[in-house]
Amino acid sequence: LYSRAVHCGYKRSLRNQQMHTSLVKIEGVNCRDDTDFYLGKRVAYIYRAGNEKKSRTRRGNGKVRVIWGKVTRPHGNSGVVRAKFSSNLPPKSIGKRLRVMLYP
Repeated sequence: LYSRAVHCGYKRSLRNQQMHTSLVKIEGVNCRDDTDFYLGKRVAYIYRAGNEKKSRTRRGNGKVRVIWGKVTRPHGNSGVVRAKFSSNLPPKSIGKRLRVMLYP
């Protein structure tokens, strides 16, 4: 159970960008008031890696990996939120799909 979202980029000022905080646009969220529901929710960036990782279980997913994060606060008035991830999202994820989990 999740909402679709897009990684828009990183938190930044005029000349510097802070890659430890990502900007996420959640589908169907268009104003700052709508973001309150999503604060504290988990975010997942799912991608395919080049080589398989040895899994501890028998039926591991092989090349599919996940970077987990959490929605921390709103960003601006247009429904964009800030999220912090366990490791910074790579630049190739900009414009790619994220999942905002609705359950926690």
